[in-house]
Parts: sequence; structure tokens; C-alpha cells
Amino acid sequence: MRGRRSSRGVALLIVLWGCTLLAIMLGGFAMLARTEGLQARYQFAQTQAHYAAEAGIMRAVQALQDSSDNARWIADGRTYAFQFDHARVEVSVTDEDGKVDLNAASDQVLVALFVAAGMDNDRATKLSAAVQDWRNPTQGALPNGAKKPQYEAAGLTYGPRNGPFATIEEARMVLGMDAATFATIAPVVTIWSGRERPNTAHAPALALAAVPGLSPDQASAILAQRGSTVGNALSGGNGVTHTIHAQAILPDKTRASLTATIRLRGIRSGTQPYAVLRWREGDGE
Repeated sequence: MRGRRSSRGVALLIVLWGCTLLAIMLGGFAMLARTEGLQARYQFAQTQAHYAAEAGIMRAVQALQDSSDNARWIADGRTYAFQFDHARVEVSVTDEDGKVDLNAASDQVLVALFVAAGMDNDRATKLSAAVQDWRNPTQGALPNGAKKPQYEAAGLTYGPRNGPFATIEEARMVLGMDAATFATIAPVVTIWSGRERPNTAHAPALALAAVPGLSPDQASAILAQRGSTVGNALSGGNGVTHTIHAQAILPDKTRASLTATIRLRGIRSGTQPYAVLRWREGDGE
């Protein structure tokens, strides 16, 4: 009799442990399913936001070439906003002619840019010379500049290209360029304008600070005019190469950002209306 009771007690314990184990497993499966559901919803929302941001890029390409003066977007960095599906899309366009061209900017412009970015005049002068030596085909260094021997003396295994900058990111490699300075100037430098100095009609604030002879008060006045009726009149026409930044925000605050540098080709039958020169996802440079 005692043996039967003992056997029933053991069986009951086994059943209880089995039920407990099953409950734990079911709880784990439920948690896994919930996590996967949340991940799927997040990925779906991110995809929605991404394509809404792409729609912002496409909208800008069309608006930059609108035949109506009143509808055509001005490429001076002002923000345009519209709704796309359920997303709010904010787009800004900057004409590359308003930036400092690493391949064409004068020494005066480069020095002023680096000073505006936070360097003292001595360091800015040396970095300007190093930028010019990087792009110049000659072997001799400028005063305060840097060619292969100076890079070797600094312990670097490479030297200057002795030719035009191929990418904006290449400026990181110039002797004397630190990470903080590059991060500051990256949004306002280009390799596509071919101009010795930025076009003040489209230049961002930091690029305006690099324009010779332009006082801070004059730069502030130019920026203040943008977005107004007078600003539209003064901005004039757009060029053909632009950087477009588009950000899409969904009602649940999911967001996506895209930045594209494009060259317009005109709207002609059978041709792509633009070429992509640079494409970045996210807010970083």
C-alpha cells in the first residue's frame, strides 16, 4: 500500500515538473514570437521611411528642373517639406557651386575655411598648403606644404596623390587634417564645382565664412534673405550638380535619412534625368 502511494507521489511530481517545463517552453516561444513580431514591425517601418526618403530625393530632382520659376526649388540649403503616404518628408538641396572645391579653391579660401572650422591661422596655413600639394602634379612642396618626404617624416606610408582629389573622403588623408576638422568641413566641401571660391547665392554658412572680402554681417544678411521673396530673387538659377538631403519621419517617430549628390542631365526621352555621384544613408558624412 505504501509502495503504491509512493509511486503515485512520484508520478504526480513528474507530471508537475513536466507541466512546469512545458509552461516555461511555451513562455519562451511566446517571448520569441513577440520579439520577432516587434523586429518585423521595426524593419517594415524602417523600409517605409527609407522609401519615403527616396521619394524626397526624386521629388527634389523634379523640382530643381520645374519649368515654372515659382515652383522650381532653390538650391541654397533651405528646407522643403511635404507628405508622402503617412510620412513627413523634409528635403534640403545645396548647389555644389556654393561649396569650397578641394580641387580648385584658392589658398585664401582654404585658409579662411580652416580658420572658420576652428583652427588657428598657423595650422590653417599649413593645412591649406598641404591640400594644394596633394592636388598639384609637381614634386616640390609649397612653403609650409607637404609632399612625399613630409609624409614619410610623419611616419605615414603614403604620400599625396599629386592629382585631383577623387573623393571628398580622401581629404582625411592630407597631412595635418584631423578628424574633428574633417567632420566640420565635410558638409561644405566638394570636388565638383571647379570654382576658386563659393557662389554666395548658394553657400552654406561655413562656406560663406571662406569667401574673401565677405564680412560676417554681409554673410548673415545673405542667410537671412533665404526663404523670403527677396531671397528667391537673389538666388538666381541653379547649377547642375547638387547635394540633396532627405529625411522621412513616420507617425511613430521612425525616421530614415538619405543624402545624394547628383548631376542633372535634363529631361530628355530615353535618358536618365540625373547621375548619382555620391550616395550616403544616415546622417553621418
